[in-house]
Amino acid sequence: MADAAVFELEHVTASRGGRRVLHDVSLRIGPGTTAILGPSGSGKSTLLRLLNRLADPDEGVVRFHGTDLRELDVLELRRRACLVPQLPAPLPGTVADNVAYGPRLVHRAADVERALARAGLDPAYAERDADELSVGEQQRVMLARALALEPEALLLDEPTSALDDEARTGVERTLAELAETVAAVVLVTHDRDQAERLASRIVVVEEGRVRG
Repeated sequence: MADAAVFELEHVTASRGGRRVLHDVSLRIGPGTTAILGPSGSGKSTLLRLLNRLADPDEGVVRFHGTDLRELDVLELRRRACLVPQLPAPLPGTVADNVAYGPRLVHRAADVERALARAGLDPAYAERDADELSVGEQQRVMLARALALEPEALLLDEPTSALDDEARTGVERTLAELAETVAAVVLVTHDRDQAERLASRIVVVEEGRVRG
């Protein structure tokens, strides 16, 4: 029997900035790592944003574990399906402050050391100022901040596009390891080689339509 869907999009149309960017998209995303591949402006980032209601469709339905997203509490959804943005945006303060931020909002203690380790950072980073880290290190802090919430799904929007080759390789290695411990990873990328390295399934988006 096929794996149960983590996300389902059914006849979804969506706009961004007043322009229609997704056209009648139906898509099923199961466990494991799925890459959403396409050129800039193809609609892939909008598709990702639909998965935790940073955007809503104009038409159609998006489901998470079979439930219409509109029936779920949006903050709870975003804790269960965490999005890591393309460009790291750490909060003022230490790395530990950043990692503990999400759990603190829901009155939970954060296992900062474990989250850092899962994101490929030494525990010694915890007391460093997040603003003073390299871009690659900050991207790992963004990963750790998401992982501290113990999400069921990790949504990654071009997570290595701002990194040099060495940092990209390190983050990709971490993402490959995370795929073993997170129920679903959805990776938006324009890099087919990266998609093939990291994903068990590749979905191609071109001009707002799913091709694969």
